[in-house]
Amino acid sequence: MTTQISGPRGLPLSGNLLAFRKDPLSFLTRAASEYGDVAHIRMGPSRHAYLISNPEYIKEILVAKQAHFKKAKGLQVAKLVVGEGILTNEGKDHLRQRRLMQPAFHRDRIAGYGDIMVEEAVNHIEAWKDGELLDIHHEMMRLTLAIITRTMFGANVSSNADEIGHAIEVGLQYISKKATSVLDIPLEVPTKGNRDFQQASELLDKTIYAIIEDRRNEPEGAEHTDLLAMLLAARDEEDGTGMSDKQVRDEVMTIFVAGHETTANTLSWTWYLLSQHPEVEARFHQELDEVLEGREPTVDDIPSLPYVNQIVQESMRLYPAAWMINREVVENVEIGGYHFKPGEILMMSQFVMHRDPRFYDEPDRFKPERFDGGELLKRNPQFAYFPFGGGPRICIGNNFALMESALLLATIGQRFRISRGENEPAAIPEPVVTLRPKNGMKMTIHKR
Repeated sequence: MTTQISGPRGLPLSGNLLAFRKDPLSFLTRAASEYGDVAHIRMGPSRHAYLISNPEYIKEILVAKQAHFKKAKGLQVAKLVVGEGILTNEGKDHLRQRRLMQPAFHRDRIAGYGDIMVEEAVNHIEAWKDGELLDIHHEMMRLTLAIITRTMFGANVSSNADEIGHAIEVGLQYISKKATSVLDIPLEVPTKGNRDFQQASELLDKTIYAIIEDRRNEPEGAEHTDLLAMLLAARDEEDGTGMSDKQVRDEVMTIFVAGHETTANTLSWTWYLLSQHPEVEARFHQELDEVLEGREPTVDDIPSLPYVNQIVQESMRLYPAAWMINREVVENVEIGGYHFKPGEILMMSQFVMHRDPRFYDEPDRFKPERFDGGELLKRNPQFAYFPFGGGPRICIGNNFALMESALLLATIGQRFRISRGENEPAAIPEPVVTLRPKNGMKMTIHKR
């Protein structure tokens, strides 16, 4: 750095690492509040990071000057789970994979998955009993896993969904710990964490490769409309080549892991927020009753459910599944008048930006109507609200996630009200790879 940037004081060797790992969300929120748009954070003896809390600076990093950066350690570590998929690869490889995958996530194509989402939701909640106490986060994880496997792979793994869900959780926890650890213990060292992770990886690989192999071995002429079929058939417009089994596996694994965890978290936090705000919940149910009149929702109904969509937007504002984006500088760069050099990390937190009082009145309050009419998003800078990231690496599945969230809320909300008992402790966000509720979320189901 050529310009001195202040930040929270830390310990002589570990710097701010311990304080950050103890409570990342509070630490980052305080750092932004006390030190402004750019705060210096030491992540160990020689790792220098900078929290960027200015939307225009974030736009420079993710859009205008994105070629000066690569994905930081956390997503490099994620390659252990998702390989060289669209989430983790860089440069020309990323551009090629995105070209190949983009058609599969076109808005018109994913609209065809809406009926499956609703059908899976109806099937899932048939087992719910009035007055039953459930871990709603576990329920949402199972439901979104069933949806992602059926819509993406044309396969149903509900029979071993718990086993697969546990394997994914082990992988995400491992990535999170390894990404923030001072000690980099090689995977070959037989620690308990390494052994658990290897077992989880083997299970996920076995599941994914089995689905790919079955599809490759099908007789010619077999027709499928799922994502796997599109990945296997995709050809690069520049050279006509397709994906190898390894490339397909990496993209499938990326979708498998990211495609249900994030939406499950959004839904869990949404049910929690609705339970804490009865006036919002009442208006939510009223809109469902008036628009749907007791029938199942469809994709065509989504534009007629504006309050449901506002609830989703506001839930993602307060509890964004992707709560932070990190970039490592690869060549000298100037951002907002500050100079950064290779090896330094720039941190951008959706959790922090989405609660910035410069852009949101009563920033900690759940107020879906703030998104009514879209005026807020037009008035604020682009990167004051970026739940799906931004720039050329914006989440490719954003439209899929928004559609799924709206349809599942509508389907479940028609039949049930979900409450959190007065004696239940407040839900605590746990920022692992995604922002999930710590220790699950016990809630009571009430038939409407």
